[in-house]
Amino acid sequence: MPSAHAGGPRSDGGAEGAYSLGTAPVSPVDGHDGAMAGLEGMEQPRGDGRAIASRWSPTVEDEHAVRAMELYGDPTEGEVPLPSLPESAAIARRLVQIVILRRWGLPPKFTEDAVLLVSELVGNAVRHTGARAFGLRMRHRRGWIRVEVRDPSRALPCLMPVQEMDVSGRGLFLVDELADRWGVDLLSHGKTTWFEMRVADR
Repeated sequence: MPSAHAGGPRSDGGAEGAYSLGTAPVSPVDGHDGAMAGLEGMEQPRGDGRAIASRWSPTVEDEHAVRAMELYGDPTEGEVPLPSLPESAAIARRLVQIVILRRWGLPPKFTEDAVLLVSELVGNAVRHTGARAFGLRMRHRRGWIRVEVRDPSRALPCLMPVQEMDVSGRGLFLVDELADRWGVDLLSHGKTTWFEMRVADR
C-alpha cells in the first residue's frame, strides 16, 4: 500500500513511501466548546486561543464526551464516521478525550496534546478534501497510542517551516512538534493521516 510519511517508521511494518514537503493549513457538541486549534480558531496561533479554550478542558471528562461516545460510537472498536462539518472537530476531540482518560487511563497532559493533534487532522480533512464525511479510529498497543483520520482525498498534506508570528499553516507543524511519529497512508480511495505518541508502560 503506498504511503507517505514523516516523523518515523510505519508502525504496521508496511513498505515505506516518499514523504512530501509543502504546506497544509493547519465545535461544538450541544454548543459547548472552546476555540482550540483547527477550524473554529480561524487558524490563530496556539497561544492566542488559550483564554477562550478554557471554557472546555480536554483533561476533564464531562457529560458531552460521554454523549459523543453514545451518539457516534467508540473509535477503539472500529472506524467512527463523522460528517465533514466544522462542529465535527469538537466531536472528535471529545471522543479522543474520553478514550484516553477513561479507557486508557493516561495522564492529563498527554490527553491535552492528543486532543489538540486530532483537532488539527480533522481540520485538514474538513477544510481541504471536499468530502462529505471522514473516519476516526484509535489504537493502543504496548508503549504507543495511534490516532487515524481517514478521508476520500488522495491529496497529500504537506509541512512547511512556520515562523513565530504566522497565523496560518500551523496544523502539521504542531503535529510534527508534539507527535512522536506521524504520516499518511495512501489508500485506493483516499488516505489515512495518522499520528502516534509514546506512552509509559503501566
